[in-house]
Amino acid sequence: MDSVTYHRFVEIPFSLLEAETLNALLEVFVTRQGYDTTTEEGLANWTEDLKKQLSKGELVILHDIETETTEVMTLKQAKSFIEGLG
Repeated sequence: MDSVTYHRFVEIPFSLLEAETLNALLEVFVTRQGYDTTTEEGLANWTEDLKKQLSKGELVILHDIETETTEVMTLKQAKSFIEGLG
């Protein structure tokens, strides 16, 4: 799968990321969304669920070329964010 560019953003296929990097991104997403992460097992379960969502195309990983940051977003969040920049 090729990367897709939206304005200053590049969609990064999750399959191109090392496992440790992907897990770190997903853990940030989990905590930012307010999921229950009171146990390490709970966090691991959430990240596994998110990997399934990435596989299904329900989540995207966007890299901002301008700020050099990378975020995991739902499709709805990504569309809203990108449309707000245009």
